Amino acid sequence: MDKLKVYLATFLIALIVVVLLIIYFFGVMFFVKLSLMLILLMAFIMSLFFLALCLYAKSWKPSIGFGVFALLNAIALYFTYRWNHLEIVGGIILLMILLFLFGVWYISEPDIGLMDRFKSPERLVKEGKLKEAAKKYEKRGDYPNAAKLYEKIGWLESAAYAYEKAGDYVKVAELYEKLYMKENDVYYLKESYEFWKKAGNLNKAVKVLEKYAEEEPWFWEDVAKHYEELNDEKNAIRAWKKALEYYLKEAEKEGVFWEDVGNIYKRLGDLEKAKEAWKRFLDYCFREVENDKMWWKHIAETYELLGEKEKSKDAWKKYEEYKKLVMNG
Repeated sequence: MDKLKVYLATFLIALIVVVLLIIYFFGVMFFVKLSLMLILLMAFIMSLFFLALCLYAKSWKPSIGFGVFALLNAIALYFTYRWNHLEIVGGIILLMILLFLFGVWYISEPDIGLMDRFKSPERLVKEGKLKEAAKKYEKRGDYPNAAKLYEKIGWLESAAYAYEKAGDYVKVAELYEKLYMKENDVYYLKESYEFWKKAGNLNKAVKVLEKYAEEEPWFWEDVAKHYEELNDEKNAIRAWKKALEYYLKEAEKEGVFWEDVGNIYKRLGDLEKAKEAWKRFLDYCFREVENDKMWWKHIAETYELLGEKEKSKDAWKKYEEYKKLVMNG
């Protein structure tokens, strides 16, 4: 049993004990009165809190609602304390429950007018209320129609979400490209790339990812790999060279990237430069291994790349010794 379950069980047992003690010493009616007062008090405090928030935000309609709610709570709390006019208390509680349910229902469609809530989305379309109709379609689960209306009124992100729910990933990818052109935010390019991949169109996906890589050069490597998947050698080489430019800059700042530099040179067929880069990566590994013996694994792998089998064997032995020490604590 985990700690959370223990805490919950302890709390429930303590609560039951407190309830039983109150009933034993003061009677059932006192417990009912106390419980009702506590519930009404909490509701009153919450009403005042939300009333203050609405007044601060200058949101007048909700302020009136929470003000009425707080007033009703105060009246019910007073009569409960005096323990008279209980029929009024019961009526107020019933009214507050109905008001609460109405509020939940109203909030479920906050941008739709009261009368429009009772109309079908088809009728709302005929009346030219496309936003309201789209929300109705979405709530109904008719995502294709919701998406078309959202797109028509220019709510592209809502349209993209609805098309995604409908499983039309091509439309989602296209809309995210439109959003990128509209907002000039590369986030939308990344989303477009992901949905082109989901749609199974790697040609479109890699073109979008290439635009993204212009802003986030870390992704040139992924661009290159995608072009290799498409057997587009010319563009793959071009992307690998872009990735190399990025990693060379990073390697000058952080030695761990020399491994990537070496791997890219190897892909480009320049084995001499690849070996130079791996040697620089080895230098970095030997500095790191002084503080963390896990780096013996990278040292062993790099010696393998350099063709130095004996040194690689020695490094693998040291790595295995390190693993045994870790396993044995």
